[in-house]
Amino acid sequence: MTAGKKIISIVVAIALLVIGALIYYNYFFVFGEGVKAGELNYIVKKGYVFKSYEGKLIQSGIKSRQTGTLQNNEFEFSVGDKQIAERMMGNSGKFYELHYKEYKGSLPWRGYSRYVVDSIYSVKDLPQ
Repeated sequence: MTAGKKIISIVVAIALLVIGALIYYNYFFVFGEGVKAGELNYIVKKGYVFKSYEGKLIQSGIKSRQTGTLQNNEFEFSVGDKQIAERMMGNSGKFYELHYKEYKGSLPWRGYSRYVVDSIYSVKDLPQ
């Protein structure tokens, strides 16, 4: 192997490692984990090729994205586990505490959101 081919091989190997590391960081590295609590607004199964479960949780309190406006806190998420999604579908409108993982980017088969719910801590009826 000549010196030129050896250098090209090393550069290609380093480039592949860097690309692989960037893909891992953007799509598979768990950037954050946490719990969100609120009333389940909806959960649906949708998608053209990859069907995924998408939902929205309405959190108590209000926030303002722009000065002078008020808006509900909403947490939009994907659900990777069919059993969790079906349990949520059967109890829509209840108060949930959901554990989620946050990724830097979304993948079509994982859902549309960067936030993926992986477990339910608790489900409660809303106070009347």
